Amino acid sequence: MEKDVMLTIDGLKKLEQKLDHLKSVRRREVAERIKQAIEFGDISENSEYEDAKNEQAFIEGDILTLEKMLRNAKVIDEGEVGTDIVALGSTVKLKDLEFDDELEYTIVGSAEADPTELKISNESPVGQAIIGQKVGSVVEVNVPAGMLKYEIMEIRRHH
Repeated sequence: MEKDVMLTIDGLKKLEQKLDHLKSVRRREVAERIKQAIEFGDISENSEYEDAKNEQAFIEGDILTLEKMLRNAKVIDEGEVGTDIVALGSTVKLKDLEFDDELEYTIVGSAEADPTELKISNESPVGQAIIGQKVGSVVEVNVPAGMLKYEIMEIRRHH
């Protein structure tokens, strides 16, 4: 069973753009590299040819992975995301009770998770702990470094 890939509209567009780039640009580039390597002559000792063939295999693998993700994509209707409980697509303001810091995360499916953009997966430890919780709830999250305690300060729709 292939499992659903939960995506926001933004996430879906990013995956589609990435797939398009791989198919239209990267495929052509690597085919050109292979052609040039063959023109250099003896391909049995040609590391450029080997590299290009390996890269081609990676690109084709990425294309298959992205196509499969898009086939199983379920878009989160952000209009349906409520603000009463934390759900996929929610942006949540958390207060770290130990350090008194405030953090803000958007809960997304694992395909879209990107900690640098403060997008965390619903399958991550923090994501799992806060999904289904209300404003004012205090959650404890087991992480390798110990136990984190967060209070949910605010829940709003992403964007």
